[in-house]
Amino acid sequence: MSEQTILRVGLIGCGEVAQVVHIPTLNFLSDYYQITYLCDVSQNALEHCQKKVTGGVVPEITKDANVLCKSDNVDVVFVVNSDEYHCAHAIIALENDKSVLIEKPMALNNRDADLIAEAAKKSKGKVMVGYMRRYAPIFEDAVKEIGGLDKINYARVRDIIGPNSVFVDQSGTYPKRFSDFTPEDGEDRTARATDLVHQGVDVETGIENPEPLVQRTWRFLNGLGSHDLSLMREALGMPKSVLASRIMNGNGPFLTAQFDYGSFICTYETGINSLPVFDACIEIIGQSKSVIVQYDTPYVKGLPIIMTIKENHDGAYHETKIRKTYEDPYTVEMKKLYDLVTKGTPVKTTPLDAELDLELFRMIIKAAK
Repeated sequence: MSEQTILRVGLIGCGEVAQVVHIPTLNFLSDYYQITYLCDVSQNALEHCQKKVTGGVVPEITKDANVLCKSDNVDVVFVVNSDEYHCAHAIIALENDKSVLIEKPMALNNRDADLIAEAAKKSKGKVMVGYMRRYAPIFEDAVKEIGGLDKINYARVRDIIGPNSVFVDQSGTYPKRFSDFTPEDGEDRTARATDLVHQGVDVETGIENPEPLVQRTWRFLNGLGSHDLSLMREALGMPKSVLASRIMNGNGPFLTAQFDYGSFICTYETGINSLPVFDACIEIIGQSKSVIVQYDTPYVKGLPIIMTIKENHDGAYHETKIRKTYEDPYTVEMKKLYDLVTKGTPVKTTPLDAELDLELFRMIIKAAK
């Protein structure tokens, strides 16, 4: 029996999502991965995360993404830092022929998305965008169930959740926040954020002098919204248009939109409040059968994703709940990444796929405006 290849991972970004999700999951997948390099602007975050890595290897640390990406001790680069840097660091990795997992959002505008796609064409490395909800096995089963419906009458996508801190504090991972970065690092991040949103909203969406709420909504859609709308795209395809959308101001934007699919409407509702509840689902209502997939927070490992099928069986109401696995979507996603890198097995969350989310965001913002 041949020994399985263990991919060496360079992790760019040692913040909350790295500490709560990526480092623990990679540690568990020790037959597939070993973290060998860490990069962050915070020395304290680097040293903290260095101690969290298991497997008998103490990862090297650096504040320079170029150093990590050029290392011969790295096969795959995880770009899991603040999204202002996703494009720049993914391109550096690809230019060094490394394969890349880019956490969503891949890019905040089409200009940067196109740059990543072009870099991927020239690179020996492969690219996967981290839409982990789409890799949940029960969601893939649900897509097949939806495809078998005679008719869709209505669909609903909902993601109204409490603050992440509620779930992070109960995750058992004890992440820490650090602020030992330079004023220049903070200024650079702010400047990049301003440019990225300006390009996405003013230039590509065509809204001059957008209100702050519109700019915040653009960031919100690229963050939480990309989870939900990419699920909708995979389950239903791209809509013809947005009939209406409305943005309200709460803890963050509260948004409602109606997508026109020709023969039915899909309603999208999303926002963040202070209730300690994670209410995220996609529901497809047919003539005699409905399919619902209900997600729980990914920050608490092992919570199941449930599919509920409601059917008319000769006039009798049947309701079936299916919990296919306790294996979380992040774990499944990383196994798919492993197959992409080692076997060339295609994945569905490509840079070109991710660009479709930006098209949906523009439709929503234009309809709201």
